[in-house]
Amino acid sequence: MSQKELLKVKNLKQYFPIKGGIFGRTVNNVKAVDDISFTVHEGETVSVVGESGCGKSTTGRAILRLDNPTDGTVEFDGVNLLDLNKKEMRKMRKDMQIIFQDPYASLNPRQTVRETLREAMAIQNVVPKEKRADRIAELLETVGLQPYHADRYPHEFSGGQRQRIGIARALSVDPKLIVCDEAVSALDVSIQAQVLNLLKKFQKEMNLTYLFISHDLGVVRHISDRVIVMYLGKIVEVGDKKSIFENPQHPYTKALLSAIPVPDPDHNKDRIFLQGDVPSPIDPPTGCRFHTRCPFATERCKEETPELRSAGYMAEGHQGACHYMELIESGEHQPTRETSNVRMLDEEPEKV
Repeated sequence: MSQKELLKVKNLKQYFPIKGGIFGRTVNNVKAVDDISFTVHEGETVSVVGESGCGKSTTGRAILRLDNPTDGTVEFDGVNLLDLNKKEMRKMRKDMQIIFQDPYASLNPRQTVRETLREAMAIQNVVPKEKRADRIAELLETVGLQPYHADRYPHEFSGGQRQRIGIARALSVDPKLIVCDEAVSALDVSIQAQVLNLLKKFQKEMNLTYLFISHDLGVVRHISDRVIVMYLGKIVEVGDKKSIFENPQHPYTKALLSAIPVPDPDHNKDRIFLQGDVPSPIDPPTGCRFHTRCPFATERCKEETPELRSAGYMAEGHQGACHYMELIESGEHQPTRETSNVRMLDEEPEKV
């Protein structure tokens, strides 16, 4: 894998204003993404995971400037995208594409597949006009469809076929980076496997780079090289796939991993149930944003925001944003189950 940094995100913020009052002034902000930084190397797949509302999809949209970020820098192939005007950004979009979660909503119902793919090629002027018909037929065969499908409309396809059309549209302009925003979550499991294998095949053949946004950790484990875990607009843990899945450090990451179903009825697995609701991104907690639900939270967690850092017992490149890592590193004991806010699956549920 090449070590070239294709995408470099630094101190990215995406706030959405809340208007109120007679004059419609901004009274507060939804802090969907709040000061995050990470890099993506050429040819790798970096997955962003977390609960609904954690800011992972907003991160993908902000990187592509589908939403204009509030602050920070997004450097793609050495160019800061936030410094570009609309005309310059349109040229840059040739190298940056997205596969949306809902393939039906992202395709124009009034356009045939041919018109959809031809439009992308025309806007970016990547294929001569006389060769576009051949290129469309080639793209459809590449994603497992037939050339005659080009004259059909989106409603004439199944969900899996529509997602393949979405992939073909992304590939039609020969991009370097593809943001996959829950690209397989709306598909049946068997179709998911086909689409994932297709994405991996294209990555190998075309040296594509993926930012893969998902809440399905089983899928993430299959496709990722590195994993970023987000909670309430912040990155709480980042590392290579093996480190995250075999040696998670942040309590939130451990809770997410415990929810992965195991296809074995005889397998006894402790399930971590977090207490309380996810706080509002309008008024997030001070200090560590996870402290209201964390079993190991201390007064320090309520007051001081932890920085992403590594520890001596962690693999290279594996970082977590948790004060408790310092206690683990120093050898202090973990809290007992009785003093935690975590209930395991084998415990008796509370009576209501």
